[in-house]
Amino acid sequence: MTLTKKDLVNRVIDRVHIKNRKKRKGQQFLFPELDYTPLSRKRATQLVETCLELIKGTLERGEEVRIYGFGAFRVRFRWARRGRHPRTGEPLILNSRRSVSFRTSSRLKRLLNSGEPPG
Repeated sequence: MTLTKKDLVNRVIDRVHIKNRKKRKGQQFLFPELDYTPLSRKRATQLVETCLELIKGTLERGEEVRIYGFGAFRVRFRWARRGRHPRTGEPLILNSRRSVSFRTSSRLKRLLNSGEPPG
């Protein structure tokens, strides 16, 4: 399964709740979940978009993004080099460029390798 931006928004809606500022009288002790309000779809989308924009902006500046327990995104510089056209085989020059690489944290590696295969 591929995790999309829409899936992220739906998971934020399901898992993030805002605590009400005003205390309700009466049934608040019997049902503590009534003291929380779920996020709206618009607000959850804004949160996800903001997080992704922060990550993109940081990478555009050439800085590293580390997410504890997940991994690190790094911008790597690749020098120009000679290459070959895959179909015709003629030599060409590949321009220098920046690319993003991801390295998983040791915690995530352990989690992925210790569990049973999905399915």
